[in-house]
Amino acid sequence: MAKYSEDFTPQEMIVVAGSRTLIDNKVVFAGTGLPMVAITLAQLTHGPGIVPVFEAGAVGPELSRGLPLSVGGSRTTYKANYLLGLNSAFELTQRGFCDFGFIGGAEIDPYGNLNSTMMGSFPDSYQKPKTRLPGSGGASDMACSCERTIIIMVHEPRRFNEKIDYITSPGYLDGSPNARWRAGLVGQGPYRVITTKAIMGFDDETKRMKLIATLPGETVKSVQEATGFELIIPDDVYAFEPPTVEEIRLIREKIDPKGYFVRKKIKE
Repeated sequence: MAKYSEDFTPQEMIVVAGSRTLIDNKVVFAGTGLPMVAITLAQLTHGPGIVPVFEAGAVGPELSRGLPLSVGGSRTTYKANYLLGLNSAFELTQRGFCDFGFIGGAEIDPYGNLNSTMMGSFPDSYQKPKTRLPGSGGASDMACSCERTIIIMVHEPRRFNEKIDYITSPGYLDGSPNARWRAGLVGQGPYRVITTKAIMGFDDETKRMKLIATLPGETVKSVQEATGFELIIPDDVYAFEPPTVEEIRLIREKIDPKGYFVRKKIKE
């Protein structure tokens, strides 16, 4: 039997990449959707000790009763270590107990700053923007206080811009030394950007986004062409391994059999 699957969707590829990025015995603040699928896949493969945290207040639940449809769903509470509400969940991040947070946005810049608030000139058109986006939710709090963040995005030029219209969730701000510390942010900042084309990280010195791996079917050239700013391209960029047959089986048969998240069409 073949090890790698030849039948997978962009959502499933993102889930697998997110799962493999997670480390066992870490505390992970989970957002609704693909992050929940990725965390559960990691628990079923290499990270049984991962502790999920949900915005509504559940810490360390089992997701064996099926995926919750939101971070406040009752399934997030099954066999949780404790359930104390939203303030308690975010207090964990502020006290330094959340190792990773999964976040996303409509627009990102080279330093990992995310916009999920508005498109248009800020502050002039804030009241009547070109496009009003959903807003922060808990993403800004996670970006500020989780030890590291993992960003999930669709990869296309209009979303990757040298300068974004509004900073909803801070990354490395202007990239200057200790910029986050000077701004009073306790978390270290973005760790990975996982997209439909690649996996990116950030340069230790300049804090600018760098390419780490290309996803199946992509090349360094195709990733750069889909990015609205110049990526740092190290010599050790590698081709990310496709999802395994077992990973796809777990996603489709055990984690999200009804396809609530992995079959949902990604908006381009």
